[in-house]
Amino acid sequence: MRDILQDSKVDTAALKAIEGFHSQIVAEVKEAVGKNKIVVVGMSQNPVVTKARKLLKTDGFDFKYLEYGSYTSQWKPRLAIKLWSGWPTFPQVFVDGKLIGGCAELSVLLKNGDLKK
Repeated sequence: MRDILQDSKVDTAALKAIEGFHSQIVAEVKEAVGKNKIVVVGMSQNPVVTKARKLLKTDGFDFKYLEYGSYTSQWKPRLAIKLWSGWPTFPQVFVDGKLIGGCAELSVLLKNGDLKK
């Protein structure tokens, strides 16, 4: 697992700010991941997000798509999602409540047929 700063090394006021940083967006993603078999979290104008969605549609998979802004908007909510998941880019693809990665990882699962299992 990636190294993160221990709570004991963060001031109480900073911990509160971290906890509240776009927490409603993180809660929305958590809820979708808990309720849907496949969730794609992305942003508009991102060709990699579009590709991931197209791959799922082409293979006939139903999925929930959550979109947060574009390259010029809503970067802070997307940052909160990245901090929560630990995944540095979009899309973020979740299957059965588990982060599988992005488009490249999704492509491998689809190619191997592992997503149908």
